[in-house]
Amino acid sequence: MPETTIRGKSIAAVGRDVAEGYIFVTPLVLKRFDTDSIKDLHNVLIKIQKEIRMEQFPQNDILAIRQRNLRLQRVHQALIVLKNTARERRVML
Repeated sequence: MPETTIRGKSIAAVGRDVAEGYIFVTPLVLKRFDTDSIKDLHNVLIKIQKEIRMEQFPQNDILAIRQRNLRLQRVHQALIVLKNTARERRVML
C-alpha cells in the first residue's frame, strides 16, 4: 500500500509543515488517512515536538521565543485533533 501523502509530500514533510503553519490538521484532512498513516503522523508529530523542545531556548530574543511557542502550539493542536480523530475511528495510537 503506498504511503499517504498530502499535496505530494511524505508524512515527515507534512509534520514539519504543520509545525511551520503551512498545513493545518483537521478532521477533513485526516479523513483520507488510513490507520497506518494516522499512526505514522502521530509518531512524526511527537518526534517534532521533542525536537522543538530540545532546541536551546532563546533567552533574550522575543521574536524567537514567540516563533518557538507558535511551533509548539501548532504541533500540540494537531496532536489533539489527531488523537480525537483516532479515538472516533477506534485507532490505537
